[in-house]
Amino acid sequence: DPRGLYVCETGGQRRSLQVHYRMCQNCIEVDAPTISGIVVADVVATLLLAVAVYCVTGHDRGHTSRASDRQNLIANELYQ
Repeated sequence: DPRGLYVCETGGQRRSLQVHYRMCQNCIEVDAPTISGIVVADVVATLLLAVAVYCVTGHDRGHTSRASDRQNLIANELYQ
């Protein structure tokens, strides 16, 4: 913690400077590798979430329609 009284002496003159510096107790150092790691982790998590949503949504897998799904209408007959 760099707080305290600092003194500078030049050519017989003496000057003092009081410094009060408050540092964060719960801070972390954020440098380029840390930011890169956060960005990469975010992209990977987003891709995994997208794949999970794609798999869960139950997309059609080209299933063919069954005969019971179709109803043949006779020509000139009204739909009832």
